Formats: sequence, structure tokens, C-alpha cells
Amino acid sequence: MPIEKQQIPYGYARCLDGACPLAGTCLRAIAWKMSDTSDEFVTIVNPALVTASAGCPYYRNSAPERYARGFTLMQKRMYPDQYAAFMRECIQRFGRNEYFKRRRGETPMPLAEQSFVRDVLRRVGVPADLEFDAYEERVNWKGE
Repeated sequence: MPIEKQQIPYGYARCLDGACPLAGTCLRAIAWKMSDTSDEFVTIVNPALVTASAGCPYYRNSAPERYARGFTLMQKRMYPDQYAAFMRECIQRFGRNEYFKRRRGETPMPLAEQSFVRDVLRRVGVPADLEFDAYEERVNWKGE
């Protein structure tokens, strides 16, 4: 899945260290390579803080991840009390509007959010092996 310039989020911090051994798979280095003279301003990671090693805190892997969309099918497999408890916990985490966007599948959920939903399912007594409504491959720009 090749990355295109228009996919790079506005203001995304780029890394200038082209000699880094991880530059070929780092979103920040790839974004820097895609910068051109039409970019009037570019946000960069402080070069003094970058470490050219596997432990770099600014490294963002360019490999696509499996995002989930929607959990309306899960809702159909819960008892009303389980769903009420599930919804309450999710709203505490995401907020009311964001919860419903995730439930309908409007907002894709990265792995961390999928894990949270599965943990809540377990806590309310629902089998955590339920599947989300749909899945898609996306680049995780935030590194969540």
C-alpha cells in the first residue's frame, strides 16, 4: 500500500535523518522525502532528540494496520443490561457522539480501541470473540 502525499496529515512532524536505518519504514522519514518546494511550512521532529535506532520514540511504522468499523452486530448479541453497561463504559472513554460514530462505523478504530472494546465486552459478560462489522487496512499516522 504505497503512501501518497495527500494522505499525510496536515502538520505531521517529519524526520530529517535520512541516514537512519529505519528511515525506509518510518512514516516521519517518508513524509520528509515527500516534502517539496510547494510546502511553505514543514513541521519537523527536533533532530537532537531523534535516535537512529529501533528505540526511537518518534518512529511510526508505515506498515498498514487492521482497523475495525462498527459494532452494531455485537449489540445484537448482548442482553439489554449488558449493552447498557457496555455503552456506559464506552461513552466514558470516547464521549457520547464519538461512541455512536464508532458504533455506526463512521470512525475507524485502531488496534488500541479494538482492544478496549473487547475488554469491556469481557467485563460485562459477553464473549470477546465477537467480530466488528467490517475491517480495513490503513496507515496508523498517530502510532496508537
